[in-house]
Amino acid sequence: MSESQKKVIVGMSGGVDSSVSAYLLLQQGYKVEGLFMKNWEEDDGEEYCTAAADLADAQAVCDKLGIELHTVNFAAEYWG
Repeated sequence: MSESQKKVIVGMSGGVDSSVSAYLLLQQGYKVEGLFMKNWEEDDGEEYCTAAADLADAQAVCDKLGIELHTVNFAAEYWG
């Protein structure tokens, strides 16, 4: 990596794919930050994972990797 470290933003779900992607980018020397997009509201039903559970998973992965996690709420735009 060059002296000015390149930054990569990774969409974090807390799942295997995004977690491994963030890890591999860190191993390659990139400055990695996570982004969690909330695309639904908490009261949408219990048959699916809640946004809070997904966010907790994403945060746990980012904490383990030592990277910052940003969150944005797109529920209104997504379902509006």
